[in-house]
Amino acid sequence: MDVDVTIVGAGPTGVLLAAELRLHGVRVLVLERDAEPTRVVRALGLHARSIELLDQRGLLAQFLAAGTRYPVGGFAGIPAPEPAQLDTAHPYLLGIPQPTTDRLLTEHAVALGVEIRRGCEVAGLSQDDDGVTVDLADGTRLRSSFVVGCDGGRSTVRRLAGIGFPGEPAQREWLSGEVELTASPEEVTAVVTRVRETEKGFGVGPSGGGLFRVVVPAAHVAEDRAVPPTIEEVRQRLRVVAGTDFGVHSPRWITRFGDATRLAERYRAGRVLLAGDAAHVHPPTGGQGLNLGLQDAFNLGWKLAGSVAGWAPDGLLDSYQTERHPVAADVLTTARATAELLSTEPGPQAVRRLLTELMGIEEVNRYLVEKVTAIGVRYDLGGGHPLVGRRLRDVALGPGRLYGLMHAGRGLLLDQTGRLSVAGWGDRVDSVVDVTAELDVPAALLRPDGHVAWVGDDQQDLLDHLPTWFGAAR
Repeated sequence: MDVDVTIVGAGPTGVLLAAELRLHGVRVLVLERDAEPTRVVRALGLHARSIELLDQRGLLAQFLAAGTRYPVGGFAGIPAPEPAQLDTAHPYLLGIPQPTTDRLLTEHAVALGVEIRRGCEVAGLSQDDDGVTVDLADGTRLRSSFVVGCDGGRSTVRRLAGIGFPGEPAQREWLSGEVELTASPEEVTAVVTRVRETEKGFGVGPSGGGLFRVVVPAAHVAEDRAVPPTIEEVRQRLRVVAGTDFGVHSPRWITRFGDATRLAERYRAGRVLLAGDAAHVHPPTGGQGLNLGLQDAFNLGWKLAGSVAGWAPDGLLDSYQTERHPVAADVLTTARATAELLSTEPGPQAVRRLLTELMGIEEVNRYLVEKVTAIGVRYDLGGGHPLVGRRLRDVALGPGRLYGLMHAGRGLLLDQTGRLSVAGWGDRVDSVVDVTAELDVPAALLRPDGHVAWVGDDQQDLLDHLPTWFGAAR
């Protein structure tokens, strides 16, 4: 094998997955078709669960320094008060453009020893019982134990692996870009305020450095969405929708995006797996796409590392699909519903008015916020305790906090009894004896992704559960 794992795609999902694998000593190579990092801003923020996983790996400080905190917004843009005492230490949205997220995650991965090869286009893929062979367009052939496709909605890996991608094609499309304007800020504000009363999918606003981010509905869905729009196409659509083109010029980048909704039939085909947009695409409403991909990587990384190292129990790698596929399906439902609520048609507007009333109920508002931010995710791990399957927030422990103990990406036993042991799993699971008023259980076993795998106080019961997630004792 040239490496243990080949990852195709150097976007945020791919580089975070690579970093997670390196934490466990996995030899990993990232292949990226583009010769240079993109300047296109496809995502603008990180939700609470993504912020938590950055905190769990000791990365949050640099992200906070590069971003801006905003209050947790209402569902579908409906104004609503922030729910009281959300179950997270990070109850905010972190505004940060995707190129910055890409850069910070790439720096983290490279510091851990990840190799990223740019200008490498995958042309072929085949697998056998021992590994996967990747053929590149330049004739290079690479061999690895596993391949993970993190190469976006038009994933080459998904196609070559024969994984179906059912769903609905785009019905609507928008043009977006960062440009300079000749119009005054006062004119921009006045026009945007007027147009958005009837056209929710429109916006023009400052993005820093004298640039403005423009989003405007396209005339139709392009036959080849891989071809970027021209500045003249943006001007024409602005004139139609807003009555002015604001004097747009000197674009830094222009792209198009649509509301296609698709979910891969499966996340694994033998030794080939999918993560991020290669596994699911949906309307951008709610800003969940990048976040969903990061959370895929966090779930998959330690499981794939265990498979490479040989300690993973039967079924551990398959639990990636079992856990993440339903989460993606739920996000697709939420994103589609949110997109419909932006319509100015009478039916969707009636539903929006009704939902506005319902969000005045604290429990409804909290439920929807937890859904969008992903802090409400609970995997079905077969446990009876309400904490089992949920991720644990960053509770205070002595002079420090829980997430400060999870930077290495290992499992963790949080023991408030002082009587439990993970002897035999010490190479995969850490143990801390501490008491916290924020956790009303005697002890909790956390997986490397922060989700609770076991709650209790009985040593034999703990020994019965450890092999499920961490393999046999050594």
